[in-house]
Amino acid sequence: MRQLSLADRGQSLSLDKVVDDGPLPTCLGVARLGSLQSPGTTFTVWIQLRGSAWVESKEGRFRLRQREWIAFEKESRPMVQAGRDGLCIGLSLAPDALRALGELTDCSLYAGRGSMSRSDARVALRLWRDVLATGHPTQALRPVLLHLAALQQGMATGVQRCPGRSRSRKRQVFGRMQRARLYLEGNSHRVVRIGELAELTNFSSWYLSKTFQSLYAESPQSLSARLRLERAADLLRDTDMMVGEVAAASGFDNCCSFARAFRARFGLSASRYREAGANLSPDSAKSSVVSRK
Repeated sequence: MRQLSLADRGQSLSLDKVVDDGPLPTCLGVARLGSLQSPGTTFTVWIQLRGSAWVESKEGRFRLRQREWIAFEKESRPMVQAGRDGLCIGLSLAPDALRALGELTDCSLYAGRGSMSRSDARVALRLWRDVLATGHPTQALRPVLLHLAALQQGMATGVQRCPGRSRSRKRQVFGRMQRARLYLEGNSHRVVRIGELAELTNFSSWYLSKTFQSLYAESPQSLSARLRLERAADLLRDTDMMVGEVAAASGFDNCCSFARAFRARFGLSASRYREAGANLSPDSAKSSVVSRK
């Protein structure tokens, strides 16, 4: 049985094309400019072990840095491309694997992204290798599924806050809200309309806005604006783009509206932010503003 699909040294693979005659591989990997597109029938999780990678999916475009993870619902079909020195490992989880997780513990896996410690990354790599080494992938998946669930442990309180009479309904609502949040993160280069999120989640715009606000203590519009400004801060810190180019690349129609929004968010102008140096992160900039007040 095919257990691994690896794209290395510039190789490009699409699982929809290579597995027509057999079962889907469980373990995935991309390295050194390789790229791999997952099928639309499995839940996928990716972990960046070294370097960086770019991910394109139905939810948008993301950059993965070392020890970051990202998870996608089965319809997302993410394409992952490793950087020149990048190494990214993944798991393709069929519905029966997710059901097995539900039988092991009262939790599930959800779309989203986050980071992990160095020790958690080492454990993830060891468990991923265990899945490859065994002839019984279902058994070997149990430890790695539990490890992934532990990485998402903070989401459990979010499930409890979701509307719904049953646990399964709450999980369903939370899963859709997570996908909407991921969509906002993947489209931080533009203004996202509520109608797009409603279509993605199959909820009404009113229900989506109300539930999102209750769950994340922030409206979709507010989160979108914050993500766009944080993207602008990253571009100012990491590139030589002109301020006007940064504004356009962050979804602002003109420099004036961008300048007002940026100063309101970080307490200093975009030019001053850039002059402050590469060590000034958005969080530290905001903290310095608070301390001056």
